[in-house]
Amino acid sequence: MPFDLDSRQTRLETPRDRQDRLMVSGWLFAVCAMTLVMIVLGGATRVTGSGLSIMEWAPVSGALPPWSDAEWQRLFALYQKIPQYQLVNEGFGLAGFKHIFWLEWTHRLWGRLIGIVFIVPLIVLGLRGAIRRDLWLRLLGFFVLGGLQGAVGWFMVASGFAADSTAVSAYRLVAHLVLALALYVAILWTALGVLRPGSRRIASSRAFRRLGLLCAILLPVTIVAGGFVAGLHAGLIYNTFPLMGGSLVPPDYADLHPFLRNWTENLAAVQFDHRLLATGTAIAVLATVAVGLRAALPRIVRLAVLATGGLVLLQYSLGIATLLGMVPIDLAVSHQAVAVLLLTALTVTIHLDRRLP
Repeated sequence: MPFDLDSRQTRLETPRDRQDRLMVSGWLFAVCAMTLVMIVLGGATRVTGSGLSIMEWAPVSGALPPWSDAEWQRLFALYQKIPQYQLVNEGFGLAGFKHIFWLEWTHRLWGRLIGIVFIVPLIVLGLRGAIRRDLWLRLLGFFVLGGLQGAVGWFMVASGFAADSTAVSAYRLVAHLVLALALYVAILWTALGVLRPGSRRIASSRAFRRLGLLCAILLPVTIVAGGFVAGLHAGLIYNTFPLMGGSLVPPDYADLHPFLRNWTENLAAVQFDHRLLATGTAIAVLATVAVGLRAALPRIVRLAVLATGGLVLLQYSLGIATLLGMVPIDLAVSHQAVAVLLLTALTVTIHLDRRLP
């Protein structure tokens, strides 16, 4: 009989149960790792402007790269018709097109590989009887959401083909990012629950749990705000820290009307909000670390707490460096990668606090 995900085991775990549990959790952790790479690849395509290089939605045939000169010329001719080429990359030639094409093609191929790595083991483990029935619906939901993520990605890319656009819609980019992160956290949480099916809450303080909840709210909101910074290229203005235009709040913060538009469309406001949320998140995480280290936490939880604290300091530093450097590609991609690692560490910390055998 497979493990009990709800962790209320009515009998001792057999060697077969343990083997099934480790196989299922290992598979889900592998999917998480591939999803993390996928998110980083997505950040790289955004920073380099590669996302608009492939103008066709071909879920099956698109897995094969162009091999003939005629096919390369056809694809390049399609790209030459959109504003990004005409206004940003005109004259960079077929060699330049191939450079951005390969990054976007790799991004899409990696998404297809994630689908294969998810569905094939799901079938194999299911036939083996290693997956509990009450876990099936959740796993199938993950697969459907993964396919939906591909469709949302194309919906995002298509927004960059408009006659007056040289980049994708910031709203669609954020939707694509949010769905990716939500799916990542959901799979990670499930993998942790399979690996450690205990449900005994550890002796952490109420302050630790409340601060953890605050961090779980602030960090995703900060990442969403960062998505708008990326989508609007808002990191290319006010490249000073901590002041913006000589003051803490930029003078053009509320230029748009109605006021709420400033939070998602005003470059100065979007960057300021991200700065403010990032600072609040860093303070909340460090406060959680301080409170957690004073509590009698198990060693594994202390390590997760320390990792979260270290990553938030690294992430905050990368954010400042990316801003001051006017968004160099290596720092921008690293900033997004560490954001996912920070989200991972926080998720692990909260899960361990809730479910430690």
